[in-house]
Amino acid sequence: MPARRPPTQPLQVSLLPDDALDLSRDAPLAARMRPRLLDDVIGQDTAIGAGSMLRTAVERGRLPSIILWGPPGCGKTTLARILAGHVEATFVPLSAVSSGVAELRKVVAESQTRRQAGRRTVVFIDEIHRFNKAQQDVILPYAEDGTITLIGATTENPSFEVVAPLLSRVRVVRLVPLDGPAIAAIAARGLEDRERGLGALGLTLDAAAAELLVQGANGDARAALTALEIAAGMADSAGRTGIEPADIRAALQDRRPYYDKQADYHYDTVSAFIKSLRGSDADAALYWLARMIEAGEDALFIVRRMVILASEDVGLADPAALQVAVSCQQAVHFVGMPEGFYAMAECALYLALAPKSNSVGSAYGRAMEDARRTGHEPVPLALRNAVTGLMRQFGYGQGYRYAHDEGEHVARGMRHLPETVGEPEYYIPGNLGFEREAAARWQARRELPSLPPEPPFAEGRA
Repeated sequence: MPARRPPTQPLQVSLLPDDALDLSRDAPLAARMRPRLLDDVIGQDTAIGAGSMLRTAVERGRLPSIILWGPPGCGKTTLARILAGHVEATFVPLSAVSSGVAELRKVVAESQTRRQAGRRTVVFIDEIHRFNKAQQDVILPYAEDGTITLIGATTENPSFEVVAPLLSRVRVVRLVPLDGPAIAAIAARGLEDRERGLGALGLTLDAAAAELLVQGANGDARAALTALEIAAGMADSAGRTGIEPADIRAALQDRRPYYDKQADYHYDTVSAFIKSLRGSDADAALYWLARMIEAGEDALFIVRRMVILASEDVGLADPAALQVAVSCQQAVHFVGMPEGFYAMAECALYLALAPKSNSVGSAYGRAMEDARRTGHEPVPLALRNAVTGLMRQFGYGQGYRYAHDEGEHVARGMRHLPETVGEPEYYIPGNLGFEREAAARWQARRELPSLPPEPPFAEGRA
């Protein structure tokens, strides 16, 4: 057990905004520990490392308009401040949530005044994806002529959320979620720094507690420092010299990983799930399924994707897969969550372990091409129902062979396609599971000898 020490006053945490420059002891640890120089930034070597576009630009005293794209807590706001400082520009932060066109125009007017005085302005727009087209259009000419240097920050894919004219005038810089070593280094810095961090408390963080902190932060530096500050306050109040795993667990309070239900994380995660099912990796499929369920993804969305995969990637190799997937949908709809995960996990395992065939989709694709090409062709007369005398007079149904009157119940010699389509081979069976049998049936059907033509019309057959 760590040695006990006299308790001191608990750490105070204020609710200052992210862009506050207040470095008083009342400011949150995450705000106090913001890096001040590019070299202080941890975990973004690709974006700002030696030889990168951004580092090269600021070393030459120039900063292009950019959009910083990355998950929460990866350092977008901090990096924007540092970049503005390196080029000695006035930093003007805005939030797309609360700023409108009038405020944008005011900022532009002030930037024009600074420009006349030889001073540059960096306008930082947090959550720029929340600006509508009209608001983004206001920024466009001033970012283009250099009145402002725009730095936008977004967690969403700029390809979908930023208008094309603005996107063509900025550079998109991708920031990555911070990995374990980066989070550990940031936490260690916060714990040891005596000027801005928790160093004056003289606390230690053992290996088990550090590992919990790294795992619970989920790549988010702000979350890691916030949890560290809370845990440090708990240890200090209890008179301990060390932060224990229980302190970290309490500080994290079942923190869930970052996940969105409309954008990249949503689509990337379900893509990983589907590819794991298709690749017959049962363990990976369960992992990605659990990631989505634990993050609160819509259960019926997940099941819909499994229903699609049952036909697209399993198909006739195991026709029961579609029945299992549809039964899963019904079970989840009936039982609900959280218990619905049982049916979902069972379905995922069945689909992952089932033999695979994409012959259904491939066959349909080939048929679709001919259907589009010959969509103007009339239905052959033999395939039309002759429900009136006039229709029979015009040849409807003539030459139709009723399959159940034939040997093997196959209408041998009967053509079911327009002549212009030719003799296509849409369905090319696979050789796994049930499809081996389906392939044998199809081959036998194609090899049956044709029979003489039927009489011109068979009364009552349709």
